[in-house]
Amino acid sequence: MAATVHVIARWTARSGKEEELKAVLTALVAPSRREIGCYQYDLLLNPADPRDFCFVERWDGEAALQQHAATPHVKAAREQAQPLAEGPADVRTYHIL
Repeated sequence: MAATVHVIARWTARSGKEEELKAVLTALVAPSRREIGCYQYDLLLNPADPRDFCFVERWDGEAALQQHAATPHVKAAREQAQPLAEGPADVRTYHIL
């Protein structure tokens, strides 16, 4: 049985690009939640910093996460987010101990 993978992916919007980045990231939620192996896919906004977005994800193993990363909607979002964000997403994966 594959180990569940937890992901924290943080994005920081460029100043003045918060709403545009929010739209790009929000568009990922519905198709990602429909993917096989997706247990959780939530987009959070830091109330103290409207430029700080965070995905909290839970996947049914590394294979499901890799399939997610290869989907057209994720690839398109990365391209669209690039000029709106201060840099690439800070993506970290975790396993329960």
